[in-house]
Amino acid sequence: MKLAFSTLGCPDWSWEEILATAKDMGFDAVEIRGIAKEIYAPAIPVFAPERIPDVKKKLERMRLRLSCLTSACYLFDKDNIEKTLAEGKEYISLAAALGIPFVRVLGDRNPEPGGDIDDAFVADALKQLCVFARDTDVTVLIETNGVFAESARLLRLVEAVNDPKLGVLWDVHHPFRFFGETPEQTYGLLKEHIRYLHVKDSVMTEEGKLKYRMMGYGDLPVPEAIKLLKADGFSGYVTLEWVKRWYSELEEPGVVFLQYISYMRRLLRRL
Repeated sequence: MKLAFSTLGCPDWSWEEILATAKDMGFDAVEIRGIAKEIYAPAIPVFAPERIPDVKKKLERMRLRLSCLTSACYLFDKDNIEKTLAEGKEYISLAAALGIPFVRVLGDRNPEPGGDIDDAFVADALKQLCVFARDTDVTVLIETNGVFAESARLLRLVEAVNDPKLGVLWDVHHPFRFFGETPEQTYGLLKEHIRYLHVKDSVMTEEGKLKYRMMGYGDLPVPEAIKLLKADGFSGYVTLEWVKRWYSELEEPGVVFLQYISYMRRLLRRL
């Protein structure tokens, strides 16, 4: 398995700080969810077309990869679907230019399920993005997020699209926290489609509020999920999604990223 962190966890860092930290801490890759003030990846200055060759050379020198472009393409949104599809295609084109294997899209807006989602509409949007990605090395990932954190529902969606350009991003947090699924249940249904992982930890307070915690300080069954993947020879990315961009009170990235990679190395040695 390869270890990465999402830039969602370091919203104040520059491109240079991101790469230096990844290299110094021994990460394999970085997932892009904004850099500094710019959240929309195709508008990030360092990814301008004329700068991409230098970006790729620098990553090669540092022996780092960019693992995924994580978009905010909400494919359920009927009122804005043309804009959403255009953004998804921009992400796919940028990923192809940078040599990034995955682009994440969403079938629901928030991690916690809510609202009325038209699954057939989402499936049609996914089909269009998969067709656009067909002549690239990019795979479109739909996340276990919102209503689609229910594994059976997500499986029906993926099977309805039925395209090899579509894979699943398993965010271990959401099916467990919002649908009470064990890793065995989620993995049992989705394992043929899982291409990428997001991990984080959390607890529910006595007041019923969700609180994010560093790895091992919550009650998420991350070790059980990793054990299942390791047993099947999964060699993809396991990415820490530390949501500091949305919750500024969370611990600082320099502390959290180092704790994460230390935790994961110990876990992988033990399993």
